[in-house]
Amino acid sequence: MFQKILIANRGEIALRIQRACRELGIGTVAVHSTADAEAMHVRLADESVCIGPPAAKDSYLNIPAILSAAAITGADAIHPGYGFLSENAGFAEMVEAHGLTFIGPSASHIRMMGDKIAAKSAMASLGVPLVPGSDGALPDLETARAVADKIMYPVLIKAAAGGGGRGMKVAQAPSELEDAFRVARTEARTAFGNDAVYMEKYLDRPRHIELQVFADSHGNVVHFGERDCSLQRRHQKLLEEAGSPAISAAQRDALGATATAALAKLGYRNAGTLEFLYQDGQFAFIEMNTRLQVEHPVTEMVCNVDLVREQIRIAAGAALGYGQEDISFHGHAIECRITAEDPHTFMPTPGRVTAFHAPGGLGVRVDSALYAGYFVPPFYDSMVAKLIVHAPTRLDAINRLRRALDEFAVLGIQTTIPLHRRIVDDRSFQEGDYTIHWLERFVAG
Repeated sequence: MFQKILIANRGEIALRIQRACRELGIGTVAVHSTADAEAMHVRLADESVCIGPPAAKDSYLNIPAILSAAAITGADAIHPGYGFLSENAGFAEMVEAHGLTFIGPSASHIRMMGDKIAAKSAMASLGVPLVPGSDGALPDLETARAVADKIMYPVLIKAAAGGGGRGMKVAQAPSELEDAFRVARTEARTAFGNDAVYMEKYLDRPRHIELQVFADSHGNVVHFGERDCSLQRRHQKLLEEAGSPAISAAQRDALGATATAALAKLGYRNAGTLEFLYQDGQFAFIEMNTRLQVEHPVTEMVCNVDLVREQIRIAAGAALGYGQEDISFHGHAIECRITAEDPHTFMPTPGRVTAFHAPGGLGVRVDSALYAGYFVPPFYDSMVAKLIVHAPTRLDAINRLRRALDEFAVLGIQTTIPLHRRIVDDRSFQEGDYTIHWLERFVAG
């Protein structure tokens, strides 16, 4: 097992990884920008190293500084968390080249799944169902028109190296295709330095269902069930559930069997999440995230497993030690992402937290790095807390979530807690009757 792990991240996820390390008896190193000198992940780490000024490109994305911090402190492994460098294949390769262990998949699998076209091709070859679309990148507008005519409108143009909704445009009719194609390529080039785009059939009422998988270096692969991540605004998730109110246990088992068989053939290792669109009883693969997900706590709650601990064990060479038949699912869990944003305009609201009170009680978990007096900086993602509840049934979980939201107090800055209260009180949400397009209409109304 590792003696010391450097955590190449910040905020709540850095704290989450620290907790797993502490319970395994592993020392921790926090890295931080000058803006995060007083952050909780820095305060609670065994050691800390400042790696640069506030801008992420000069600190949390500064690979030489992070590797230097690992060398100075004698760390023997690096956990990237999510975001920042977590899906950077070059970073994973450099970590290994410096004699350290990267706590995550191999660089080759990160690179493969980071290219959406390569990922879809690999999954198709392994028998995983796809959304109808182009076989590869669209070299020109004429090819795009031909594919669109074949799969029929509406269609979705997507960046091959994309994520978070960038480089993604819908064309409802042939007259809209040229603009969608041009804008998607421009956004892809600007955001990712790669203007390759591909096309998928645009589904009008899908759910976003993802499957949590784990694989060790001994050929064992399991899944920890599905999460429903359909409540999104501008392709950014706001609330997630485990399991999904839309699919049955039999559907979960069938999807899990297909996914784990595919990853076993691929030789995948560590944590991964396969994302699907689900409509009319059919699943279609859209992408794979080769890292820990923000919403991993809902899976932990229904499976009673520490996923970060499992990441660390697998990276250290341990076998899973259990099979699919040993994994069971209990109750229902819901997570709300609390962001430092105006709940109506969604404009960021950095500033000083004057008071902070986290809800508690049975089945309530809060993952956050906030504390009274902390200054939320304007330089990073606006998520400041995750509220997770677990209960025997979905209705019980909703009632518990409503109570927990009423207890949650963050003063000094605006947050999206009021928006989550509105969602929980909505009948469509309570009945589980929503798709990936529902939240946009709900917010607009």
